[in-house]
Amino acid sequence: MKILVCISHVPDTTSKINFVENDTKFDTNGVQFVINPNDEFGLTRAMWFKEKQSANVTVVNVGGAETEPTLRKALAIGADAAIRVNTVATDGFSVAKQLAHVIKDGGYDLVIAGRESIDYNGGMVPGMIAGLTQANFVNNCIGLEIDGTSAKAVREIDGGKETVSTSLPLIIGGQKGLVEESDLRIPNMRGIMMARKKPLNVVEPLDTNAETTSISFEKPTPKGAVTLVSPDNLDELVNLLHNEAKVI
Repeated sequence: MKILVCISHVPDTTSKINFVENDTKFDTNGVQFVINPNDEFGLTRAMWFKEKQSANVTVVNVGGAETEPTLRKALAIGADAAIRVNTVATDGFSVAKQLAHVIKDGGYDLVIAGRESIDYNGGMVPGMIAGLTQANFVNNCIGLEIDGTSAKAVREIDGGKETVSTSLPLIIGGQKGLVEESDLRIPNMRGIMMARKKPLNVVEPLDTNAETTSISFEKPTPKGAVTLVSPDNLDELVNLLHNEAKVI
């Protein structure tokens, strides 16, 4: 079984986020990048299939050379090979097109992507890949078993879980629950040394156009922040508080 795991290169959740160029671009200075957590759950599940069913695991990323340390970490965890599509990730649709091309060219049986990345939280790429490749698709996947060309998946739904049967080729949008957090793997020294010898292939991208463009970014108001009230809107604020008090 050939497995492809899609890896997003995202800021660590502890990083301080800032924007530059009049809040139109993300400031990468001083930011540490990691494997997208939802993708890491998927990669760990792929390692299980490698160890139990002798699956071959490749990881793929759409991005510039700065994303290669993240791919090398995935190789150190145990992936057999890596592919980097040499273009900056813009909108979800253009990323999905690039990944769909890799999938069709590689003949993969199972493609594991995170249900969403934690930077833009678009949640669209796995479904778009399935549409472009005409493969079966299970989103919000929290359980997966493969038997030959048959698959049984568990997905999270409102108020519970749903178990579905399908067949390969299959695309899943994985998340926490696909494996437990305690099952996530930290690369050891042997894995890091072996990763240096594993192939990391750089492929040129398809000629695609972004369908959407980010206009600007805005950080949320910090918790506990005080909003200053000017004399111009003081009466409006008093009336609002008075109405809320009557409701209570």
